[in-house]
Amino acid sequence: MTCLPATTEKKLGLVIDLDTCVGCQACVTSCKEWNTGGHMAPLTDIDPYGGDVDGVWFNRVHAYEHTTEAGSRTVHFPRSCLHCETPACVTVCPTGASYKRSSDGIVLVDEDKCIGCKLCSWACPYGAREFDTDVGVMKKCTLCVDRIYNDNIAPEDRVPACVAACPTSARHFGDLGDPASAISQLVAERGGVPLMPELGYNPTNRYLPPRARTGRAPSVAAAPLEPVKAEGGFLGWVDRMLSS
Repeated sequence: MTCLPATTEKKLGLVIDLDTCVGCQACVTSCKEWNTGGHMAPLTDIDPYGGDVDGVWFNRVHAYEHTTEAGSRTVHFPRSCLHCETPACVTVCPTGASYKRSSDGIVLVDEDKCIGCKLCSWACPYGAREFDTDVGVMKKCTLCVDRIYNDNIAPEDRVPACVAACPTSARHFGDLGDPASAISQLVAERGGVPLMPELGYNPTNRYLPPRARTGRAPSVAAAPLEPVKAEGGFLGWVDRMLSS
């Protein structure tokens, strides 16, 4: 059994806003692109242009129809490793390949120790583990550990690739162990929730639930358009010819 650190200095993780996620898959493709050359590279693609597509993806987006008394809506649900405080994937690992860092709480895989037994994937209730058939080892989201600590990248860009690529700012990154951090305050303000907390693994990542719809159309302050007046000159002649 692989041991967990008693405490971690930080709890780095993601907060995902289900109200603003539009399911565009930008987080999925940017994650794939960065990590294909990053810490867990390469990420295998199997028959990418054929009829039996498969491969390693750290981030996936699912879509659900959510129906309430106020109506129905499509909710897009991104899913990746949640970097749990007590991850079952770590404690079942027989070789110590899966481990949790005491410095920031990120859960990683040491490929040199991984024997591909898949115990971690069976233990993870969130389906966050990916088996790379080409190299015979398990892989997973690293929170772009090789990006967030990269001194060659501008400080404002030292966030996971999925966060940097999100066009609606539905993804946020920071220290969820610090109540004063911007990401922790966002969770408190919007009532962010962990995924399946009843299982007892204490996932670090949080989801912001969709806001209730008001049912009112947004007000438009712009003045109504005035009728187009015929102009003189060449443009007026063209307008008259096309209108006749």
